[in-house]
Amino acid sequence: MPHYPSRLQHFYINEEQSIYLMSHQDAQKIKDWVSLCEEQLKHHGFSDIEFIGKGAYGFVFGGNSESGTPYVFKFSRINLPQHIQDRLEEEAWMQQHLDHPNIPTVNEYTRIGRQSVLIMERAKGMDLERFSILKGPLPPRLVVKIAAQMRDILVAMREFKEHDCAKPIVHGDIKPSNVVIDPETEAVKLIDWGSSVFAQLDTQGQAVGDSGISMMSADHQNTNAKLGDVYFIGEEQLNGSLSSPRFDEQGVAGTLYALASGQSCRYGTKAIPPSSLGLPIEFAKTLQTMLDDDIQKQRMAGDYFIKQMQTMRHLVFAEDVWPAHKPQIPVWNHDTDQLIDTVVYTSRKTFLREEQMEHYLVDVDDVELEKYYKNFMHGMGKTERAFLASISRLGKYPIVGGLAIHWDDEGVHIDSSLNLHDHELLNSFTASVNNIVNLARSIQRVGIFKCCMFNARVTLHIERDDENVPFVVPEDTRIPFEVMPAPPVDEPSRHHSYFEDGDDPDEQLVLPKAIRREIEKLNEIRHTGCIIFESLPTHLKIHSYYVLLDEEKEQEFADSLEIILANAHLIDGLGISGFMKLPYKNTRTFSHLEYQPDHFYPRNPLANSD
Repeated sequence: MPHYPSRLQHFYINEEQSIYLMSHQDAQKIKDWVSLCEEQLKHHGFSDIEFIGKGAYGFVFGGNSESGTPYVFKFSRINLPQHIQDRLEEEAWMQQHLDHPNIPTVNEYTRIGRQSVLIMERAKGMDLERFSILKGPLPPRLVVKIAAQMRDILVAMREFKEHDCAKPIVHGDIKPSNVVIDPETEAVKLIDWGSSVFAQLDTQGQAVGDSGISMMSADHQNTNAKLGDVYFIGEEQLNGSLSSPRFDEQGVAGTLYALASGQSCRYGTKAIPPSSLGLPIEFAKTLQTMLDDDIQKQRMAGDYFIKQMQTMRHLVFAEDVWPAHKPQIPVWNHDTDQLIDTVVYTSRKTFLREEQMEHYLVDVDDVELEKYYKNFMHGMGKTERAFLASISRLGKYPIVGGLAIHWDDEGVHIDSSLNLHDHELLNSFTASVNNIVNLARSIQRVGIFKCCMFNARVTLHIERDDENVPFVVPEDTRIPFEVMPAPPVDEPSRHHSYFEDGDDPDEQLVLPKAIRREIEKLNEIRHTGCIIFESLPTHLKIHSYYVLLDEEKEQEFADSLEIILANAHLIDGLGISGFMKLPYKNTRTFSHLEYQPDHFYPRNPLANSD
């Protein structure tokens, strides 16, 4: 067995770690950085400052100039090495080369104190990943309209010239979250040019250069491409090939497929092919071939896309229909004002090990943990990658609950408790859940996959100065739970928990017997939810989501939770240990199904319309 670095146990599937999962000290650093950036922007005359988001390398803000012009400000993190901060200047330089209506205009690159800042036009609207989470799978008309605009951007990048010499530009990271749509006009803009480079090869695979001298000096042995998001980039970019406009064809194809199917990656095409998504037949087949495993077929389809999109953009569509998706497994909706930052905790590592036993990993810095996880997926089957990405997508909705998926020779058996806390997202969430089912049905294996979703906002944080002293829980600390009476269930076999499945091999933390004993008591009380202990050297996190289903046992339930906290000082060691209980075993069983059947947009969409 390969050695897996211990640091792997301390991160989650969610794209951006919630501030509610950080230690008080780390969370305060983030807050201080944000406050400092806001103060600097106000000092320089900008107003209506809005924090848009953060990444491993910096922060992004919105704000208006004195004339009311909206801008985006990208700040580098001042604690990063200078060569990392310099990437922001490179990004500004590359983006400035392109003057196109679908690409935001760079205003200036500057330094404020020790921080690098990139100031550019703010694209109106929201990014397509957020739009997809809000709306679910997009209607065929809108997918085609977005495709036509992305085609225009690709052409502008590959036709770029400098001093009359061809110098194609590669964006390198085209994905839904890097495309902003204005919902009113449906115009899109391609943002985040941090991975952009000048292409080393043209679309025909020939070396690109300015002149004979620069051609001789150019490095055509090593790629200048940056990695990009492995959920969307093609195999050539993933495997370190020389940079080419073909990279961005693959990014566009993956993006369009994800938007049409309501997924957050490119890899589901074998189980949920583009031909099954209700798209116009010519467009669907073009997209399907662009996403083919055969590189030559990809390129032929890419050329066809560039040429024929000019015709396909004029396809006639009936009025958009946003279908009401019927859930294949139960989905519960709760109309509450509760704020939820969802975190998905899973047995993903066992699943991955079973898929690729020979894959060795290397240690990385904390800021690279998400890429590290994605690199861990490299080498897996594509449908398995898509399945894990579909679980990851659940973390973008305000949900709590759990899933247990069992594969055997007969089919797929799914136990679930999925509780959504936003009625407006119900249709999109249902489509995402159905994608999980369809992807699971396409996977041939024998085994179990489990995940539970909890609210990071109710995570308990217990910190200590020295790992040689015990954790001390403040007196007023409580593990929260709700009481929701439900009819009793007679069959004792109907509970489902981690206990029934034995110890989870992903979990390295051995809990004290006193805590384990109380969790076993809880297991005999009718409830649903989870509790997860995450022990770091000076930081203990207790994540939980509990709903008690037997109101007569409320005091007994509360007492056990109190005893668990009272014994937290006995926790010794590093790692994670978690327990999940689904409310009862109401298993939904599905046959194996290799792929979803063909479904195309009608050739004459107006035939049956009024």
